[in-house]
Amino acid sequence: MKQAELARKHLDERLTPLRASAEFVRPPRGWVRAIRDALGMTTGQLAKRIGVDQSRITKLEHAEIEGSVTLKTLRQAAEGLGCTLVYAFVPNPSLDDLVRDRAEKIADRELARIDHTMRLENQALTQRDLKQERARLVSALLTGNPRRLWDEP
Repeated sequence: MKQAELARKHLDERLTPLRASAEFVRPPRGWVRAIRDALGMTTGQLAKRIGVDQSRITKLEHAEIEGSVTLKTLRQAAEGLGCTLVYAFVPNPSLDDLVRDRAEKIADRELARIDHTMRLENQALTQRDLKQERARLVSALLTGNPRRLWDEP
């Protein structure tokens, strides 16, 4: 098994529990506000714990909702709240499925071009031939260098 395949499998195993859970969706007023409120902590108290002005906490909570907060700032707030910031990209389908889907799209595009040309020359492929060629192309793409899957938009 190639290094990229091993990396995909390892990441998929680690990320599967996160993919299956909608519980990690950011609360409507943000994680900082949700945790702070649950702890019964004021903005002033959190500000003091992380060494900033109270107004900075209000701005931080708004920035989190807007999606403009930095990871560094979230990490500071998490520490002040006695929490750990967890940062991850969670693929919607598995990474293997993303790679397979990409290979299938490329194969379909290539087959459409070939099929069109052959039809113009009155040498159209049968559905069975198209299906077999698609499977061969997908297999070749999956066993080749995975970086070439992403060269085109």
